This record gives sequence, C-alpha cells and structure tokens, in this order.
Amino acid sequence: MELEFFGAAGEVTGSCHILHVGGQKLLLDCGMIQGSRKTEARNADPFPFSASDIDAVVLSHAHIDHSGRLPLLAKRGYSGPIYTHNASRDLCHILLQDSARLGIRDAELRNRKRERKGRSPIKPLYTVADAEAALTLIEGSHYDDRREILPGVSIRFRDAGHIMGSSIVEVWVKEGSLERKIVFSGDLGQYDTPVLKDPTPIQEADLVLMESTYGGRDHRDRELTFQEIGEIIQEARHNRGNILIPAFAVGRSQELLYLFGKHFDEWGLERWQIFLDSPMAIEASRVYWDYPHLYDEEATKLRRDLDQMPLLPNLRLSQATQESMEINKIRSGAIVIAGSGMCNGGRIVHHLKHNLWRKECQVIIVGYQAQGSLGRRLVEGSKDVRIYGETVRVGARIRTVGGLSAHGDREDLANWYRGFENRPPVCLVHGEISAAESFKHKLETECGTTARLTRPGLKLDLEGLPKLETID
Repeated sequence: MELEFFGAAGEVTGSCHILHVGGQKLLLDCGMIQGSRKTEARNADPFPFSASDIDAVVLSHAHIDHSGRLPLLAKRGYSGPIYTHNASRDLCHILLQDSARLGIRDAELRNRKRERKGRSPIKPLYTVADAEAALTLIEGSHYDDRREILPGVSIRFRDAGHIMGSSIVEVWVKEGSLERKIVFSGDLGQYDTPVLKDPTPIQEADLVLMESTYGGRDHRDRELTFQEIGEIIQEARHNRGNILIPAFAVGRSQELLYLFGKHFDEWGLERWQIFLDSPMAIEASRVYWDYPHLYDEEATKLRRDLDQMPLLPNLRLSQATQESMEINKIRSGAIVIAGSGMCNGGRIVHHLKHNLWRKECQVIIVGYQAQGSLGRRLVEGSKDVRIYGETVRVGARIRTVGGLSAHGDREDLANWYRGFENRPPVCLVHGEISAAESFKHKLETECGTTARLTRPGLKLDLEGLPKLETID
C-alpha cells in the first residue's frame, strides 16, 4: 500500500497523485499544468503511468489545474469511472469542453505562424470529442455520502468551501489486515467568504494530503479588502479610466458579481458599465444558481428573501466575440471581468492589450498567478510585457487584492488542520516550495505534527505511518 506523487508536488498546478491498494490504482485528480508556454508544454508529455492501468479516478473539483487532463487520460486509454461531486460534474461539462476549444484555437493560431516559417504543424492536446468522451465517465455524488468504489476502497466527499462542488476527499483503504484512512484536502477555501460554506472539519485520519498554495502568507482582512476595492473604483472613476479584473470563470467571477451587488451603492457602481465577458463564467453562474443548498447562511437568506442574488442593473453579459470586441471601444467607465484568471489566454488578454499601457486604467488581480504566467509578471512589476507578439508598456496601475482569494491562507489552512483530533502526519502538495516550507514549519511548531514536502516520483509507504517513510 503506497501513495505516489506526480503533479502539484513542489508547484501549484497539475494536481495528480496515485494510491496503490491491493494491486489497484486510484488516481486523485488529473490536472492541467499551467503557467508559461514552456511550462504548459509538459502537458503533452506521456503520463508517468499507463492510463489503461488506472482502475478509478477521484476528482476533488472542476478547476482545470485539477481536471484539465482528464480528456487526455481518456484519449490515452482510460475508460473507468471518474467520481466527483454533482456540482463539479456539471462544471466539468463547461470547463473541459471550453479547454478543448481553447487548445484547438491556440494550435490553429500557432500553426499559421509555423507554416510561414516552414515548420511542421502541432496538434492540440485533445479535441472536443475527447472531452465529451471523458465527461461520459463522470459519476456525481452528494456531500457526506460514503460509497465503495473499488474492492477495499471507499470514499466520501466533504465541502471544501473553495468553489461550488469543491471537495475534501476522505479515502478508506484496506489491504489484507492493513487499514488506512487518507484525507485529500483538494483546494481549501477561506473561512467566512461570500456564497460558500466554510471548509468541513475532519476529525481523524492516518495521513493528510494537504494543499499549501498560500502556506507562506496571510491574506488581508476581508473588510479592509472591501474597503480597498471601493477606493480602487473611486480612483479609477476620478482618473477616467477602465478597470480590468482577470478572474477564473468558476468561483471568482461569481463571488465578484455577488460583492458588486452587495456593495452596489457603497462603491458607486451605478456610474459604471459592468461586463462579465466570459461565456464560460456565464454558464458557470447558472450552475451556481442550481445549487442553493450549498450556499452559506448569508447567501441563503438573500436568495430566500429576494429569490435572487443581489441585483446589478448595469451588468452586461458578453457571450459573442463581437460583443467582447465592442468593449475595447470604451475609453472610460467600464469594469470588465474576464478570463483567464492568470492572464495566460482568453478575452482578458485582448482587454489588456487595449488598456494596459494607459496610466489612467487599473488592473485588479484577485487570484493566484502561477510562475511564468502573464499575470505573475504583472504582479512582479514588469515594465513591459509581450501580448500577441507585441511589446506593451505597463502604464496601468496593478492592484493585488489578496483578500478575495478562493484559497485559504496560512492561518485558514492551519485552522482546518486543527480539526484533526489525532494530529496525523501531513504531505504538502499544491504549493511552491517556499510556501510549503513555511507551512511545514507552522504545522510542526504550532500544531505538533510531522509534515513533509513532496516531489514528482516520490513514493510513500502507507504501512509505516506515522513515520512518513519513502520507498526508493
């Protein structure tokens, strides 16, 4: 019985791990590697395992860095079940097909340039048909329902509070007389965030596989964050510029709309044209509407009292490409929420090309930016960036609003771990090395447990717990 790490080990994206139990292989997540073009080229590499040898897949949530290579897994021979929460299943129908279309479009654009240079064409990672084939394998579940998915392997999904349908996964495994309970945190949300409930506390485990995205820092207080957003909006209004918000289509976009409606008068939003410029985010918002029983207390009360989320009378939903292009004719008074959240593709890149060089404009960064991504370069203060082959000067003010992150910070993560009464050992994944090292120190000094960092190819013997012994 062992646990093997492949993706999101020493980095944030590309979540992928395998539990080996009784000659069976259970895959935990199969995510896309995100960042620079060079980094993302790794997605096309062969899996470090045979896809056809996997017996079952468990998906923590629908975000592409956790689900994005499921179509590739199916394309390369996997035909078994993919277990996830019902809302994650519905969101995957949006995200995976969109991912396929984006990959096809990117390959077409790159192939035009390659053809002019006399180079051979490249193929997209997978097609829409591949995505659809993977979607037929997904089986949805409710939170808190325990089910056996393989001989000697049972799972239960618990609310992770990260996005709709995001799950902490409890896994019970038995091999001969040996029994172990593994808890995979998936991505954990902040406490007291709008719309979603707090991460569910778990009391016991033999091993915790835990994310550490923000294990090295604390987010800004949420009330101060709301105050800062109001100040940014006022400043942009005074400067007669636009506001661009790169946002993940699932989770962040819906939270922003909720906050805009709630603070509509306070932030003076009636003076703005507000655009949700993302067909995928528009579809995802409908999924959010379909799961009101997963809302937190405040959102539940609003829906009950109003039969809707807070109103945004000046919100425009941009579905068509031409509608998106028309936004770039607006020189002042537009707030544009568009994907991708890391600025490494999608409609936000076009808006950046038209606005980034303008000193009267503002760019609000509200989520994690992977190394090598355009968003990361903006956060790190690059003076010039390349957009579609053109050098663009960064004149707009870049504002990082960490309090809106869908990931819990260092204290949120530690608070969730403190729910374990037996203080099980921890393997840290889904974090850059510096963040994971910082959180490892916090867990060991403040929570009294043993923690270790992971790396691709690491194998952990589950018989020797809590020693966290590796297998050479």
